[in-house]
Amino acid sequence: MLDLLVLVIRRDLVLAMRRRADVLTTLIFFVMVVSLFPLGVGPEMGMLRKMAPGVLWVAALLSSMLSLGRLFSTDYLDGTLEQMMLVPQSLSMLVLGKMAAHWMVSGLPLVLMAPVLGLQFDMQAQALGVLILGLLLGTPVLSMIGAIGAALTLGLRGGGVLLSLLVLPLCIPVLIFGTGAVEAVSTGLSVTSHLSLLGAMLVFALVSTPWVTAQALRISME
Repeated sequence: MLDLLVLVIRRDLVLAMRRRADVLTTLIFFVMVVSLFPLGVGPEMGMLRKMAPGVLWVAALLSSMLSLGRLFSTDYLDGTLEQMMLVPQSLSMLVLGKMAAHWMVSGLPLVLMAPVLGLQFDMQAQALGVLILGLLLGTPVLSMIGAIGAALTLGLRGGGVLLSLLVLPLCIPVLIFGTGAVEAVSTGLSVTSHLSLLGAMLVFALVSTPWVTAQALRISME
């Protein structure tokens, strides 16, 4: 099972590197959205520090959604997805590998870029550290929730709009606890509870979303 997971991740990463423009689009969108807020709000440091967590988290969510439509659609169009469903291996494990590859391509670069962009909002080192940790816990959850929506809207006309309507409400708890962890640093409160809840969401998503996504793919393929 582990070899199968590694094989799927490696395959999707190789395919993603052949479409570097898609990867760069997600990162450039994230940078542009975050950078526009300081220009529009002004140089008031207190306001920038207060709005920084929400801006970074919302930008990360919107950026990760840009590539959700391609998570299964390419394999669906060339027949690879149908072959994956016919093999004797677990479809849930195949889906988990595609989720992990999606996060490595669209989520991990955002996590690495976030501290640099956080400096535009005059964020302190401790707040940046909590932001990075929160994004490491939260962005995989965003990818896994998005995979369910991508599977349910697979092959539908206008699926991109429907995908947004399905995924965005489910991602609200991740945004709340992710931004709350950074705000807790600013107010001198403990961040343990927020990060623990993000970790619990990650564990729950790892256990449940691959199976749910696999069932959604079977329904969409029918």
